[in-house]
Amino acid sequence: MNITILTYGSRGDVQPFLPLSVRLISRGHNVKFAAPSRFKNLIEGHGIVFVPLPGDPATAIVRINAAANNIFKMLYEGWAHALEVGPDVFRQTAETCKDADLIIHAFSHVVDGHTRAREMNVPDVHIQTFPMFAPTGDYPSVVLPDLKIRALNYFTHVVGIKIIWLLSRFGFWQISRRVGLPKRKLYFPFDNDPLCPPTLMLCAWSLSLLPPSKEWAENIHVTGYFQFDETESYQPPAELRKFLDAGAPPVCISFGSMVNRNAEKIDNIIRESLAKTGQRGIILSGWGGVQQSSSNNLLYLESVPHDWLLPRCKLLIHHGGAGTVAAGLRAGIPQAIIPFMTDQPFWARRVRAVGAAPKPILVKRLSVERLTQAILEADSDIVRQRAHALGQTINKEDGVTRAVELIEAYVRNWKYANRNAP
Repeated sequence: MNITILTYGSRGDVQPFLPLSVRLISRGHNVKFAAPSRFKNLIEGHGIVFVPLPGDPATAIVRINAAANNIFKMLYEGWAHALEVGPDVFRQTAETCKDADLIIHAFSHVVDGHTRAREMNVPDVHIQTFPMFAPTGDYPSVVLPDLKIRALNYFTHVVGIKIIWLLSRFGFWQISRRVGLPKRKLYFPFDNDPLCPPTLMLCAWSLSLLPPSKEWAENIHVTGYFQFDETESYQPPAELRKFLDAGAPPVCISFGSMVNRNAEKIDNIIRESLAKTGQRGIILSGWGGVQQSSSNNLLYLESVPHDWLLPRCKLLIHHGGAGTVAAGLRAGIPQAIIPFMTDQPFWARRVRAVGAAPKPILVKRLSVERLTQAILEADSDIVRQRAHALGQTINKEDGVTRAVELIEAYVRNWKYANRNAP
């Protein structure tokens, strides 16, 4: 098959599709991977055909982060960024999907990807790293706290889905009107449509962290994390190797793609909290850009592969992004989570619920006292033992194999049903 993968966002939105692409290629399929241009080297480094998409996701992240936890402001800021880059993205995805036999789309392309599949009469698969289009009373929409009442939790999912669908339609109408794109009927993959079989939805997270809901339909599957081992090919810089060899396992601090106007203040809180608890630290500056001088107890680096670094650390402090949560769980180490926005508070609550982290600290409430207490709780025997046990369980899962099995079976069934349709 010729397979096109459509995604957009930070590295956490791109990374899960790398092992999936590699496995699909090994199965004889051709894969085109469309993502923001900043990920060109990462994707092509795995031998995958890369298609650059316009715009910088860091711009959207700054906007959404500034909206704090106001769902309406977050949706508006994400929508405003989509309007800016939308015309060029639509043109590029149209070209990329031309010869596709299957379109795989992430959250950012759920409407566009599914609509193109319907227009081309090919199957599509939706893959997500957080629960968004699968209503359940087990927990609320990812941007809301647990309401403790199943009916209310379920209602938040329904409302959230309708808002996204309406914003997508309105956004496309706005873009079309501004730049003169042709009229186009949009389709939503999770509507009940008797003329179209349900789109396969794969949830790329661990069953140990968030099991499937009994309320979900048969087209929704939790596969386990998409992961592969890159540690053998990674060569750490001399300063990192020297720092690790110089003392006890350090705490890793990683805020990934988070860009925050209070980055220096957050950095100072982290430094003081590490000093108070007597910890050594490796601070990965990521997109945040804070880069101070290293010392005997602190090492600043822009980035290091989590799968290589975290097993060599005692504790992980981070923002709660789905990819970083997964890396911490696989490493089997405790986590202290400081959520910034969107789905991060949700994952922080889930990691706490399974016993691998203390209560999360929202970034706007971060202080030396709160972070010091979180470090001490995370470093306790009970949390450390629970995190270790979870790591062993999660590393036995093979999400990529399960996903490929489901995708290939779905396409076979789709073709059979389509061939025999009236």
